[in-house]
Amino acid sequence: MRQRRGVMASSAFVIALLLLQGCAIRWWWGSESGQEGPAQVELIKEPAIKEIPPNDGQLADSRTSPAMQSEILSRNAFGLAHGTLSDVLFDFDRDTIRTDAMRILEADAKQLHHDRVARLLLEGRGDEFGTSAYNLVMGERRARNVQFYLLEIGLSIEITTTSYGKDRPLCFEHSDDCRQKNRSVHFFVE
Repeated sequence: MRQRRGVMASSAFVIALLLLQGCAIRWWWGSESGQEGPAQVELIKEPAIKEIPPNDGQLADSRTSPAMQSEILSRNAFGLAHGTLSDVLFDFDRDTIRTDAMRILEADAKQLHHDRVARLLLEGRGDEFGTSAYNLVMGERRARNVQFYLLEIGLSIEITTTSYGKDRPLCFEHSDDCRQKNRSVHFFVE
């Protein structure tokens, strides 16, 4: 019985090999199309995928023009001109306020109250990972969470939110520190 199974398995294997060889020969010689010689195979050239190294300075330029970079930098500096307002940093792929950020928010709220600021814009951002749409949503969720926290601790000023996602970064380098700065909510005093 065992010997018969072995012969059947060997026979099935040999038949499968012959069928595969026949298909390969038929394809190579193109006997179905009546051609002699190798069958015509359409080759589609794919463009080479180029990976941009993380330290390539052109990546920032392609995402944000130099004129936009200088405007962003001056606007960001203006947000900090009202004292020691600090950005609220977030973990990768998270919109929840970290424990250390709560202390920063409380200090920022005291500074805003002390300076008698009437209007505040919270700018949410994301890092360079993920799509623009994903980072826009993440930035908005981060900004709204900061807004709710500031209102919860008693800051009574007009607070609006916006999201720039990854398209208007605070930092233009391609490092972990820079990505952390971009996963943030930035205070802009209006």
